[in-house]
Formats: sequence, structure tokens, C-alpha cells
Amino acid sequence: MRRVQKPMAIAFLDSAPHAIARRPLTEADAVDIWIARWLRIRRKDLLDRYGCDPRRLYEIWQEERFAGARSKALEVFAQRYPSLIDRIDFGPHQRFERAPHPDQLALFE
Repeated sequence: MRRVQKPMAIAFLDSAPHAIARRPLTEADAVDIWIARWLRIRRKDLLDRYGCDPRRLYEIWQEERFAGARSKALEVFAQRYPSLIDRIDFGPHQRFERAPHPDQLALFE
């Protein structure tokens, strides 16, 4: 499988060009999105860069789409940023519920 590199000029734009914003996310994009997460790139910046809905990012981070992208991203990250390997938490995405737990109401009885 041949990986297509994005031109560096696109990587630092505030918003995605129309040609990129209208296409679906690929596995290469998923790998880049994982790496951006580990580098603490803001979610808003990722949404602007890829021109997608926030749910697409969470599908990647929860590994519902592109299931093998996280392990590939780990390999690429180790090659690109070897000095950061011991400083990054590579744990899976954790979803936090905003709704109160049903047992919380029992505290007031």
C-alpha cells in the first residue's frame, strides 16, 4: 500500500482547501489524526484541517473506523519523534459521560 504524503503547505492551514474538505477521510488521515492527538493538537484545529464532522474524529479515536490505524500511527510516531516516546500517553481514547450516574440520586435519600 502506497502512502500519499500531503504537501507541507496544507498541514499548517487554518482551514482545509475545498478539494480536501469534500473528500472522505482515509487511513493515512486516520494515522495523522492519531499522531496529532498525541502531539496535543486541538480538536478544533483538526476539524478545520480535515473539514469533517467531529464525530468522524471520535470514530477514529474509538477505533470504529480504520481499526489498525492506531498501531500504524505508533510506528510512524516512533520514527518521526523518537525523543517524545517516553513523554506521551499512548492509551486508548476514553469517553467520559456527562450525564450523572443513576446511583447519584440515592445520596440524597
